[in-house]
Amino acid sequence: MAALKSYHYYAGNEWHEPASRTWFDSFDPTEGEVWACIPRCNIEDVDYAVQTAHAAFEPWRTLLPSARGNMVRKLGDALVRNADRLGEIETRDNGKKTIDITPGLKGWLADSFYYYAGLCDKLEGSVIPVDAPGILNYTKQEPFGAVACITAWNSPLGVAIVKIAPALAAGNTVVIKPSEHASASTLAMMEAFEEAELPPGVLNVITGFGDETGSSLISPPLIRLVSFTGGVAGGSAAAMAASGQVKPVIMELGGKSPQIVLADADLELAVNGIAAGIFPVSGQTCIAGSRLLVQREIHDEVVDRLRKVVSPARLGHPKHADTQIGPIANEPHFKRILENIDNAKSGGAKLILGGNAVQPESAPNGWFVEPTIFTGVTPDMPFAREEVFGPLLAVLPFDSEEDAIRLANDSKFGLAAGIWTRDSARGIRMAERISAGTVYINNYFNATTQSPVGGYKQSGYGRESGIEGMKAFLQTKSVWLATEPNQPNPFA
Repeated sequence: MAALKSYHYYAGNEWHEPASRTWFDSFDPTEGEVWACIPRCNIEDVDYAVQTAHAAFEPWRTLLPSARGNMVRKLGDALVRNADRLGEIETRDNGKKTIDITPGLKGWLADSFYYYAGLCDKLEGSVIPVDAPGILNYTKQEPFGAVACITAWNSPLGVAIVKIAPALAAGNTVVIKPSEHASASTLAMMEAFEEAELPPGVLNVITGFGDETGSSLISPPLIRLVSFTGGVAGGSAAAMAASGQVKPVIMELGGKSPQIVLADADLELAVNGIAAGIFPVSGQTCIAGSRLLVQREIHDEVVDRLRKVVSPARLGHPKHADTQIGPIANEPHFKRILENIDNAKSGGAKLILGGNAVQPESAPNGWFVEPTIFTGVTPDMPFAREEVFGPLLAVLPFDSEEDAIRLANDSKFGLAAGIWTRDSARGIRMAERISAGTVYINNYFNATTQSPVGGYKQSGYGRESGIEGMKAFLQTKSVWLATEPNQPNPFA
């Protein structure tokens, strides 16, 4: 075994050992072995990072907008220069295919910094016509202060960037806390970002466990906003902790997104989109189309086509060019997926494809699960209602458009949905009635910096990306100016 990489946490433009002098293991899901040691930060480390971010806030927010934009742009440049190395580290840390990481780092994720850098000098207020003579009332947009960004293990770099870029561009300072299951790539990104020479304390990273480090980061009064990506339980805990300080929380949580296939759909197009919407990333994405709703008259044909499309998929080492599906990101989650498969079998669902843990020749010690499809699923089955976050697809039939909408909305989640139909008017009509933050019609999985992302119901609230993603990190101030001051004595 190669020597373990030992990381430090980053605050005030310096690297620090954790106050506890303790580290925890990071596992390579492809090899099933420890490859790095991550600092186990405690409340002392958190307080230091928060104080550092707070001290940096006033000079950062008062920079000329164009100057702040130039510095945010430098982060994008640093990301592009280091994309290959960062992609390799993220693959090592969470098993995501390198080909799914590196191009994004050089492309749309770098564009996130460029997009928000360009917005820095375009934040405009408004003048309000008020029924008060000699009074000018205007609004302006201002940052919150030091903000906490808590990210998820399935896409650490991508989730961090879509938070960091608008938060910094808006004039906030940031403390990032990545998941304990995948922290290394975020720390490595900070090594790359040192090239941008941000002022000390503007961007900081602490690491550790959610119930220790994460909770300690949310509670300090100097943290004025929390942006959280993760599961419903973690999001609820974050919101509860933040409520004690009456601070806002942006939450992008889980999903159980429906893919609706109508009888008039282009079935080849639909089946390809359904497969792409869940299996290449082993279902480890919040918008995975994990519920397949198929009009009854085409149910069997769609299932048969899907089985034929998915069966040849190649599982293997995520660095290999011919690998189409990589490993499950961590062992606890690997075991939970297998438990869900067993429960679906015992609950009466019919296994059509997969259902097993496998050991590919290129990665015999990794945590891999076959693409798995179940039919005979009823809406009340737990795996049809709860987020599995794995390569597990539940197929449910429906009879009518109204039935499809009812089934799609019969969920506590509302993150995304897909509609497959040749009738564009029908697709638009259905999209209007589906309770989801993103609805795809005859496509799935598209995303861009310019378009907002967020959930309905227990999938969260607030938005990331787009102009709305920057507005989430801003608060509105109303200013009243007397142009003809005349304040009479109220007691005369």
